[in-house]
Amino acid sequence: MDNWRKSSYSGPGDGNDCVEIATAPTHTALRDSKAPTRATLTFPTAAFAAFLDALKVGRDEMGPVAP
Repeated sequence: MDNWRKSSYSGPGDGNDCVEIATAPTHTALRDSKAPTRATLTFPTAAFAAFLDALKVGRDEMGPVAP
């Protein structure tokens, strides 16, 4: 995959303290931005979307997150 992008919440400086994500029509992949040539995790698009939805629900139930 060649369309990797970092979160806008990346760490200070060059923002290497985060995961990167790449999407395709059939799957979503994640990798460590500090070691991009190492292993990636790949999920079917629908499964990854359900995972994100569950995180959002959990976050909403917990209330605001401190910066």
